[in-house]
Amino acid sequence: MQSFRSEIENPVVEKDILELGRKIQLFKEGKVDEERFRSLRLARGVYGQRQLGVQMVRIKIPYGKVTSEQLHRISDVSDEYSRGRLHITTRQDIQIHYVSLDRTPELWAQLEKDDITLREACGNAVRNITASETAGIDVNEPFDVSPYAQATFAFFLRNPVCQEMGRKFKISFSANEEDTAIGFMHDIGFIAKTKKVGDTEIKGFKVLLAGGLGSQPRHADVMYEFLEEDLIIPTIEGVLRVFDRHGERSKRAKARMKFLLKDIGLDGFLTLVEAEKKALSYQSYPIDTSAFEQQIIFETEEIPSVKIEDTEEYEKWKTTNVIKQKQDGLFAIGIKVHLGDFYTDKARLLADLVKKYGANELRFTLRQNILIRHVREAFLPFFYTELKKLGFAAAGYNSTADITACPGTDTCNLGIASSTGIAAELERVLENEYPQYINNKEVAIKISGCMNACGQHNLAHIGFQGMSIKAGNLVAPALQILLGGGIIGDGQGRFSDKLVKIPSKRGPESLRLLLNDFESESKENENFLAYYDRQGKTYFYDLLKHLSDVTNLEQDDFIDWGHDKNYVKAIGIGECAGVVIDLIATLLFESEEKLENSKTALEEKQWSDSIYHSYAAMVNVAKALLTSEGVKTNTQAKIIDDFDKNFVENKTIELSSTFAEMVYQINKEEPTEAFAKRYLEEANSFYQKVDVYRKAVVES
Repeated sequence: MQSFRSEIENPVVEKDILELGRKIQLFKEGKVDEERFRSLRLARGVYGQRQLGVQMVRIKIPYGKVTSEQLHRISDVSDEYSRGRLHITTRQDIQIHYVSLDRTPELWAQLEKDDITLREACGNAVRNITASETAGIDVNEPFDVSPYAQATFAFFLRNPVCQEMGRKFKISFSANEEDTAIGFMHDIGFIAKTKKVGDTEIKGFKVLLAGGLGSQPRHADVMYEFLEEDLIIPTIEGVLRVFDRHGERSKRAKARMKFLLKDIGLDGFLTLVEAEKKALSYQSYPIDTSAFEQQIIFETEEIPSVKIEDTEEYEKWKTTNVIKQKQDGLFAIGIKVHLGDFYTDKARLLADLVKKYGANELRFTLRQNILIRHVREAFLPFFYTELKKLGFAAAGYNSTADITACPGTDTCNLGIASSTGIAAELERVLENEYPQYINNKEVAIKISGCMNACGQHNLAHIGFQGMSIKAGNLVAPALQILLGGGIIGDGQGRFSDKLVKIPSKRGPESLRLLLNDFESESKENENFLAYYDRQGKTYFYDLLKHLSDVTNLEQDDFIDWGHDKNYVKAIGIGECAGVVIDLIATLLFESEEKLENSKTALEEKQWSDSIYHSYAAMVNVAKALLTSEGVKTNTQAKIIDDFDKNFVENKTIELSSTFAEMVYQINKEEPTEAFAKRYLEEANSFYQKVDVYRKAVVES
């Protein structure tokens, strides 16, 4: 653990990594509760895998942007600590699997050498900030949203306001009204907009609030039609403060923003956000975009000589995979990555190619692909030949034949049926039987291994969800078929309808039936969603119903795609949300850490951070005492109210005011040095009183 210390330049990062190593040791010694340890490691990107004894490590890649140096570093880490495979997620992260828990601090330290983090890639925090992969090069964008995504990532990383929320929180930035970052299914979604005020054009965003997928998808509300760019950070902070205080914490199924908004309504939520305004770190937070406005620089001007062997194939590739940029003479190249999986040997060669002949930048995409940016037109033939050598020149980028799928039962604890296996089979069907869909961008197919929708199946035109199905005393892998979802644009979208559950091995036949019917029954120039709406849900249920019959299953139906043994339904403990069962002693111990964090922030003149750490410490202390009495602690707001009812009103704990009055100073005072000092003193005093009481109770 000490070997990397001199190599980490940022003391905050170094402390974070050392803390992970320390907690791993305490956990192995039995001194940290397993559930609390889970919360800590998830917040450091370390996720329990389906296979015992190994971890999945999620690498946080803000808006999917990587340089050649970073891709080399990620590849080195994967080879050293894993098996050389990289998996692109639908949130533009990279995942590597089969990592030993003991080696995760060292792995993290290696990544930080090229400014790559694991922090808050999992757990109950602000997850990876996603954005349209074409941001900055899109011919239709009003401006580049990349610097706003970067600023949001940087501001909220390690920010005390969002470290231990009730659930994860997802934010996206869409480059234009096409909403290619799918704002309508995010906790907060931003869509780039401009408006004229006099002769001045002002940048801003349409803001969407409280969308989500999962078993109960919810379309986001419009929070603001137009929000000026300097207000996005304060707005996000206000929303996070409200979610942290009022969001559900005990019932996992209700612990997302979408349920909080459903309970209190948009107006009620906005009132709570407004009440936080005085306490915010900044009332205005202008974002510096200059780093993203530099001249594009190329390492070489020399065009390597190549010969295209198959000009027809090359032209098809250009049609499906090459995108004209808004910068004159430059193009982006889309790489279709099968199931989001690629390997380090090819990753390094790709990194070298992009550095020498591109502009040293690529982006991982929301559909688990790769987009190379800033390729000069004269270099396109060379890039094609080099990518073909790597197996990266398959036509059909972002097409129907480019299926999105989560890892499913390959590695995920929650997987019910194989998503990668059926995805591979459906891609084979499309390639061999429906080549006309190789450049169809209108029909999207998405697959998830369970209801949590990591593969985004419930916003697909054609979606499949992994399930199981009973046939007598036996259980077979199954697929729920969903139809009619999609992105409409400008913050509007639709979720797909559930139709019928069929044995997994009949998935290819269901796709054939749907595509054949679409081709024969759709009207001229009618898109898939219009065709679906015209025919109606019942029509498609009748079309597919016979596939759900389980009275005639054969032996092969009991073997899932990609497997050779009979299917066994095995679902582990999901860690997507980092749900935690708190122990009283652990809560009090963590309160001490929060008070120490508050003191450190105070010394560093970070008044707002210090105040929030003090607030969190007081709520944590109150939660510990309420938990010891068997009182439910579903939300922070309820904890605050119930502490008064159970301990202050009867003078069990004597305070100079009510607990609520003491705690809620946080949104009534500006974040000044004087208030931060006073608030920390009050938090320390409160902790001491509760600690004395607890010791007296334990000893009596």
